[in-house]
Amino acid sequence: MAIVDVIKHEISDTELVGKFKSDNIKLGSQLIVYPSQTAFFVKGGKILDEFTSGTYTLNSENIPILNKVVNIPFGGDTPFTAEVWFVNQVSLLDCKWGTATPLQVEDPKYDVIVPIRAFGQYGFKITNPRIFLEKLVGNMPTFAVDKIVSYFRGMILSKLTTIIYNKLKEEGLSTLNVNSQVEGLSEYAQSHLQDTFMRYGISLELFNIISISVKEDDPSFVRLKQVKDEAAHINIMGKENYRLSRSYDVLEAAAENEGGMGTAMGLGAGVGIGNAVGAMASKTLSNGLNSDEVPPPLPKAFVYYLGINGKSVGPMDFDTICQKYSGNEINANILVWRKGMKAWDKICNVEDFQSLFDEECPPPLPII
Repeated sequence: MAIVDVIKHEISDTELVGKFKSDNIKLGSQLIVYPSQTAFFVKGGKILDEFTSGTYTLNSENIPILNKVVNIPFGGDTPFTAEVWFVNQVSLLDCKWGTATPLQVEDPKYDVIVPIRAFGQYGFKITNPRIFLEKLVGNMPTFAVDKIVSYFRGMILSKLTTIIYNKLKEEGLSTLNVNSQVEGLSEYAQSHLQDTFMRYGISLELFNIISISVKEDDPSFVRLKQVKDEAAHINIMGKENYRLSRSYDVLEAAAENEGGMGTAMGLGAGVGIGNAVGAMASKTLSNGLNSDEVPPPLPKAFVYYLGINGKSVGPMDFDTICQKYSGNEINANILVWRKGMKAWDKICNVEDFQSLFDEECPPPLPII
């Protein structure tokens, strides 16, 4: 290959790194480094001298590390071999990210897992090109922007679930309020993602969540609103009054069920039932007025995941899974998991679903 006199590389806006076409170099050649570029001399896989933007006439003084490695002949007439790499350091500000499938975010206020969709954009810039070359480029002659965008999109989504949860928890908010927190979440996410980018010599210039939403007819979101309504009733009525109100609801339901008994029991039986209900109400009222007990917390609505064909399918509520079992869509050996379980287990072994099975699960097949 011919010896070159000018070393330069015009990197396009779709690539981050470009390698100069020739490695036959001699002293006296001109090195041209464009603005927002850094050039590196590489020999034997080691990154040596670097040059920022400007025009340089190569001599043994401005490539001292390379000169030590190669022992460049005096006078520069004899060529020597070295690779020259150019790194693009322009800011790239329109990189898109989005959730292909919803993020499963636990509501920090009501402990219900809710599926959240989000999308936005981010911008980055290579601020330490030497680290970038060492950790990401290797011996590839070019390195496209798409490679970085693809890699960091996955990293962003893997961390975003925890970021959203932690931010809402810090603010004492529910996922019901997530739409009003877009700006704060964007800043919070950028500050917590910055360190990950910096490990590769990259600065996260901006991070924006453009939209974040929850599908309102999703069973998990409906359940979350129900739990919130119950909590609001307690706050408005007071814990003791709420407990008494719930007691009266139970008594009223019991009275209606008793009233549905056949007419053969006669009026006497009806009066007796009425008296019994009245006595229960009186006892409940008396206990409520004289008790300092706090009502138990609302039961947590669990969501479950099924292991089907080696994939996690969910979330699903209890009734949905029962319907699938009744319709023979799943059997007793299907794997299930919910929060609080240490590992996946057969559905017939899980206490929540014991009522579905009349017989014990068969033992595992022997290992042959």
